[in-house]
Amino acid sequence: MALLRTVDRPLDGPWDMIVTEPGACARPEDSRSLTGYIPAPVPGTAAGALREAGRWSDREPTPLHGSDIWYRTPISGRGREILRFEGLATLCEVWLDDTFLLASRTMFLAHEVTVDLAGTHTLALAFRSLAQDLARPHKRGRWRPQLATPGSLRHARTTLLGFMPGWCPSIDAVGPYRPITRRGEGGRPTEIDLRASVEDGTGILTAGLRLPEADGPVTLRCDGREIRLAETAPGRFEGRLVLPDVALWWPHTHGEPRLHAVVVEAGGKTFDLGRVGFRTVTLLRPFADGLNLAVNGVPVFCRGACWTPPDLVGLPGDRAAYAPLLGLAVEAGMTMLRVGGTMLYEGQAFHDLCDELGILVWQDLMLANFDYPTDDPAFRSALTAEIAQLLDRLQASPSLCIVGGGSEVEQQAAMLGFPEPVWRAGAVEAMLREAVAERRPDLVVVPNSPSGGDLPFSTNAGVTHYYGVGAYCRPFEDARRAEVRFASECLAFANVPDAASLAEAGLTDPRVPAWGLGVPRDRGAGWDFEGVRDHYVGVLYGVDPEALRRDDPERYLTLGRAAVAEVMEATFAEWRRTGSITAGGLVWLARDLAPGAGWGVIDVAGRPKSAWFALKRAFRPVQAVLSDEGLNGLHAHLLNETAGPIDVTVTLTFTGAAGKVAARAERALSLGARSALSLSSAALLGRFFDATAAYRFGPPAHDLAHLRLTRADGAFLAEAFHFPAGRDAAPREVGLSAALVEARDGVVLRVGAERHAIGVHVVLDGEGRPSDNWFHLAPGGERHLALTGTGGRPSGTVRAVNASEVVRF
Repeated sequence: MALLRTVDRPLDGPWDMIVTEPGACARPEDSRSLTGYIPAPVPGTAAGALREAGRWSDREPTPLHGSDIWYRTPISGRGREILRFEGLATLCEVWLDDTFLLASRTMFLAHEVTVDLAGTHTLALAFRSLAQDLARPHKRGRWRPQLATPGSLRHARTTLLGFMPGWCPSIDAVGPYRPITRRGEGGRPTEIDLRASVEDGTGILTAGLRLPEADGPVTLRCDGREIRLAETAPGRFEGRLVLPDVALWWPHTHGEPRLHAVVVEAGGKTFDLGRVGFRTVTLLRPFADGLNLAVNGVPVFCRGACWTPPDLVGLPGDRAAYAPLLGLAVEAGMTMLRVGGTMLYEGQAFHDLCDELGILVWQDLMLANFDYPTDDPAFRSALTAEIAQLLDRLQASPSLCIVGGGSEVEQQAAMLGFPEPVWRAGAVEAMLREAVAERRPDLVVVPNSPSGGDLPFSTNAGVTHYYGVGAYCRPFEDARRAEVRFASECLAFANVPDAASLAEAGLTDPRVPAWGLGVPRDRGAGWDFEGVRDHYVGVLYGVDPEALRRDDPERYLTLGRAAVAEVMEATFAEWRRTGSITAGGLVWLARDLAPGAGWGVIDVAGRPKSAWFALKRAFRPVQAVLSDEGLNGLHAHLLNETAGPIDVTVTLTFTGAAGKVAARAERALSLGARSALSLSSAALLGRFFDATAAYRFGPPAHDLAHLRLTRADGAFLAEAFHFPAGRDAAPREVGLSAALVEARDGVVLRVGAERHAIGVHVVLDGEGRPSDNWFHLAPGGERHLALTGTGGRPSGTVRAVNASEVVRF
């Protein structure tokens, strides 16, 4: 029996495109005599088509919002068909030959039109000048944000990408950036409504669909079980399939993200309705006390990053674009990605992959900073439809767990001094809650990001954008002092890419003016995020960053990479320790928006930066961290988020820099499934030892505390370091060594050091990367690193921040 997909056929061309003066062509017939059309990929953007035609410069993006842009393609067929437009950016008219079909004023709504085909026709899309529309008189808002210009964007349903000077390239998103499809009328299920829920461990799949041409019974199947759907109205079928003991969907760190195929059989045909996952998402405390999620009843520390589109120019929304970046998110142990209100709704492939990979998704509405005209009936109607389409499109997605009312709308107004009745985004929250209750009652609603406290940006309530450690240059201790409950944004730095990426971008010298163009800054601020990074370079390593930049730019970049790795690990160690009230942290951002030292922990070429490696260590599901509890000594926190128990050995060693042991303890333990354990240094050692150098009875007996967690068989799991007297980064001989050795799974790089080595980093001669980088080694320590993507026998160098040696392998 054939399995028939319910998806539509793509209308992928061939398409071509031309850029005209605004208003030059009123109808398709006016554009037919024009010359200069170029091939245009669909889905895609005008900028992407110009790039493929060699008429686009990343350094000087061509402005497009001031122009009209026409797309056209032949379409052949006979009979009635339905054309579906998933996303048109932004002011678009759709024509079939010279017949007007549709006008759209939002890039966030899908549209369907019915056409009667009688041979070969021409489908034309006219994207009108957004700049002209924004320039016409508009009602001004109560406040004008610094983030984006012009102020009339508050009325437009378009992405803010390209409109945010200071941290986003001025790339204009114009064109059919999401798929255009076609389907014949009848024969397949439509108006499909799938809802997966869990009640007392039992999966419940509720289904509804239209199938007017059904010949005989309609049967729903999932997980090897089935139910006959009842015809509740002519051509409308509904039912509820109960699935006892169904395998649940989990975040990848906590279990298996199980998905179950759903099919419908009718009249001898089987239709594929896709896959669903069964899981619950609940709050462990009132939102006002801080967002805190449990999945399937198990608390989950949500960690990850704020998402950016894979390609600002072409805006591809397919698996090929998303898969490498989402793969890096999983490898780094990220459990959540937030699609913020300054971005755009990602393509279906993004959510499908997050479902498959076990990544939780926080989805904001595309609202940010502006005083949106929610009292305008037309705006409210468009936003209501936008929310409904979003929830309907993702109705069966288990990875979607949070929907938010937007980004920094409440914060923007509150920071300008407006009282709560003005800054509270109550209208959008009410619309969102009503839609979620109707369509996805399993989701958590966050009013805005940030929100929840006496002020929306209060750190000790709801969700916050925490930049105490980071932009505000606070000491590491502030991560605890601020009582952060959930950081939906945090730890933004001008993260330096590796040398290969800098060379490709022509940005090898941080002293030249071009370097500064790749450094993000908040508009109107007298500082940028390179200055933030430099602050922590000075704090951690006792150097003058400005002098270092001038006199030794390579060393300047090295310490910059090392510093952000230290800050990332230290902050998440604080937040993940046993007893912490913090339930999550999402780094700003996942990936750079342009070449250079951007916010991303992955650079624009898709290469991980030092911050990514630090997060990979900080986010380990089986983790060991140290916290300085002052007179109470060091506390070792051991975490096992996995679904099974683990027998481990924990070792805590206090040494001098040269490796002389001052105290040492070792203990065998069993960490239960999804459990945590905290042990003080006194409990581990069985005696008093000034582990934090807090008592000041004399010179500290040690320079380094090293916590190491291994499996019972000796396999490395995690480690943590504590520096009671700070980090001495002055280069010296540390006995650094490196060699390629054969292992069970192939060749690995063995790296070791006789003395304590800070910020050990591997630089490969060609492509590829090590499994870890920018890590520390204890005296006599050794790590075995897998090398991926090298293609053949790799070579390169190993260095450390405090080592004078450069070791080749």
